[in-house]
Amino acid sequence: MRSGALFLMTASVVSLLAGCASSPSSRFYTLGGDAAPAAASMPASFYVEVPPVDMPPQVAKNQLVVQTSPAQVQVLEQERWASLPADEVRRALSADLTRQLGAIDVYNTPRPDSVPVYRVKVNVQRFESWPGSQAVIDAVWSVRAAGSQTVLTCRTVAQQPVAAGYDALVAGHRKAVDQLAAEIAAGVREVSAIPAPAAAAAEGASSARAKVRMPVATRPLPCPVASASANAPAN
Repeated sequence: MRSGALFLMTASVVSLLAGCASSPSSRFYTLGGDAAPAAASMPASFYVEVPPVDMPPQVAKNQLVVQTSPAQVQVLEQERWASLPADEVRRALSADLTRQLGAIDVYNTPRPDSVPVYRVKVNVQRFESWPGSQAVIDAVWSVRAAGSQTVLTCRTVAQQPVAAGYDALVAGHRKAVDQLAAEIAAGVREVSAIPAPAAAAAEGASSARAKVRMPVATRPLPCPVASASANAPAN
């Protein structure tokens, strides 16, 4: 009896260990693209600020969340992002914008006051993953020059077809981020082309005149079409 019980216990332990050893391991994905070219030694002519990106709560997790139908999703435990999707998108956007514009992302970083800063805000409203079909990023974004009330607000819907497999799905999202970054870069160029208001006008006005000053109406800026050019805006 003892030998039989010992045999059964040993077999159970071996079976348990074998099951653990054969359990599938997690795979991790990132939206980081090719390495950016070496930075030039000369300082940038302007800066951008890319703060954290807003992401729909249903996909704000490390697991890949894929669409199985328009009304149903599946959370993949073994397929995971290296960091939260909002962080992945922000880092990829920052890398794309700095490369396309020849700028520096100074979010949460001290910078000289004399250099123009363009603040970029991105609100991702849809981040959909359709395996073997498409990767979708639908985002509303804005660009504002620091110290200015002029704001460019636009929407980008990037739909990239993808082949089968999760590698292809992640690559599709990377292309969607590239498209989003190209349109934001075009927006930064448009905002940078608007002459900054003279600071002396506000500083030199008398207090009596300031009381009757009326706000200046501004018309909405047209959303630009992204171009292939990656030249920095002239300031």
